[in-house]
Amino acid sequence: MQADILGPDFRVETFSLPPDSEGSVVATLVTLAPARPNGRAVLHVHGFADYFFHAEQARWWAERGYTFYALDLRKYGRSLREHQTPNYVADLHEYYGEIDLAWWRITERDGHDEVVASGHSTGGLTMALWADERRPAGLVALVLNAPWFDMHGPAWLRSPAARLAIERIGSSRPLQEIPRKVSGVYGRSLHRDHGGEWDYDLSWKPIESRPVHVGWLRAIRRGHTRLHAGLGVRCPVLVLSSARSFFGDVDGEAAATHDIVLDVEQIRRWASSVGPHVTSIAIEGAIHDVLLSRPPVRAAAYDVIGRWLDAWVASPAPVGSGQEDHQGAHADDGDHHA
Repeated sequence: MQADILGPDFRVETFSLPPDSEGSVVATLVTLAPARPNGRAVLHVHGFADYFFHAEQARWWAERGYTFYALDLRKYGRSLREHQTPNYVADLHEYYGEIDLAWWRITERDGHDEVVASGHSTGGLTMALWADERRPAGLVALVLNAPWFDMHGPAWLRSPAARLAIERIGSSRPLQEIPRKVSGVYGRSLHRDHGGEWDYDLSWKPIESRPVHVGWLRAIRRGHTRLHAGLGVRCPVLVLSSARSFFGDVDGEAAATHDIVLDVEQIRRWASSVGPHVTSIAIEGAIHDVLLSRPPVRAAAYDVIGRWLDAWVASPAPVGSGQEDHQGAHADDGDHHA
């Protein structure tokens, strides 16, 4: 491993995966080690047209003793190569290759017996599906940040006719682009060069997002169908979302206080489909990526995560402290606001 672009305390490793129709494929694992490890780890997966740049998120976990790992999936961010169609897969199962390898490195190579899985947006859908199918030993919790659980927009987009069209075109012309308008408001609200707070590589996370291909959307819709039928993730699950979405004429304040990417009502509707033990929390004033919201809002979100972990996941003492593990008081399931 070598130093990552996020700084010398972050380490990065790239591993090769079986080639696909476009050629060679790699994925990238970024790691931040805690000063006082508690023996646990986190594995995080980003969303669409995204990559891992959330150093604050990694440090929040590391301060609590978790070794933090984040995947840049194939054809995203650090893993994107010139010969590849950015962000494209024909089946969400393709991502299981790098998730499985990362899991092996975290548990077998690095010796972590208990791991929290984490995912944002499309990564939230992927990690829920992966956790349900793989059900790995050592998965103690699943934290989903605004997971993409359904197709938002007009009802006809969720109709049987639309689903059939996506299936047929996705099979015959998978790389056909779907026309869409992207205002760029969300991207500009994030990046510091456009009035936001965050600094990241715009060639990896463009302001205007990325093209959407029919084959990729078919993979997403198949994932939605599996989720809606009901998954059986056994560990406690936390689903975070903004309290509100906004899809009208977006101004600066709306973009800074609402989810303008996904419908949060859909997120909360389908949250209970992940498993039998789900807590859904709506964060007032949050944006789509809840942990990139304004400082007071994301502080509230981190407080929610911390209290939920204390309630549902035993809190081990730092390695070498000589203290016993303890189990926090239980929290309630269901929808809550913070």
